[in-house]
Amino acid sequence: MEENLRQNDRARAIEVSLTRPRRFKEKLFHRFTKAIVDFEMVQPNDKIAVCISGGKDSMLMAKLFQELKRHNKFPFELVFLVMDPGYEAKNRLQIEQNAEMMQVPITVFESEIFDSVVNVEKSPCYLCARMRRGHLYKKAQELGCNKIALGHHYDDVIETNLMSMLWGGQIQTMMPKLHSTNFAGMQLIRPMYYIREDDIIAWRDYNHLTFLRCACRFTEALEHEERDHESASKRRETKLLIRQLKKTNPSVEANIFNSMHNVALDAVIAYKTKGVKHHFLDNYEEDDHAAE
Repeated sequence: MEENLRQNDRARAIEVSLTRPRRFKEKLFHRFTKAIVDFEMVQPNDKIAVCISGGKDSMLMAKLFQELKRHNKFPFELVFLVMDPGYEAKNRLQIEQNAEMMQVPITVFESEIFDSVVNVEKSPCYLCARMRRGHLYKKAQELGCNKIALGHHYDDVIETNLMSMLWGGQIQTMMPKLHSTNFAGMQLIRPMYYIREDDIIAWRDYNHLTFLRCACRFTEALEHEERDHESASKRRETKLLIRQLKKTNPSVEANIFNSMHNVALDAVIAYKTKGVKHHFLDNYEEDDHAAE
């Protein structure tokens, strides 16, 4: 009985921290709801699979959705979905224990994704992410959901923007919501779109919480090597680059984020939409292009 009371007190303290102190209410809950409103992510009678990997981002997202549900102005349902892609027993146990302690009622299902990608040399993380998403869509659809929610945040967005240019040779962002191309009627939403990673970390540390980082075999192997191997991941390399640029330009992160909201197509050589490529020369003679 006493143990249950302590757990309830801890869970309640974590929930309260989403709105008090004030900095978390503004930087977490308000930004969460702003993204949902700005990008029309949640509609009446939605059934949303909140996808939980066990990391800080997705666990915070689960609690923010629970808080939203308490204040919601129209009916919608939530399923807190955890996929076990082949975690070690200790890692799965940590996810289950955190969910119980934070009073998040998870639904767990299993796949064997780690076994499929562990020996892949080229882009194992990309392949793993694609396979995870497919399994999540399928399970969510089986459970009657029409949307899956992923815990990507502001910093993930700006890193993706920069990575697409530096290593992909294209301008492409991480969209706040998408229609699934392989699962009819399903959508993907990213309600953490405006939330900064530093604020997630501050909330985690304020509550003395410990979450999984990634827990895949590739990442665990790197963590046992020298820190110089941080450059092995393009995302880590991009994160370090942004951190370096910020030293001389404090606005660099906001500029990268806002650039995808302020694209001047008249000043773009070529772009694609719905699979069709358009070039500025296509209508150059017909358009009134002013000289610079």
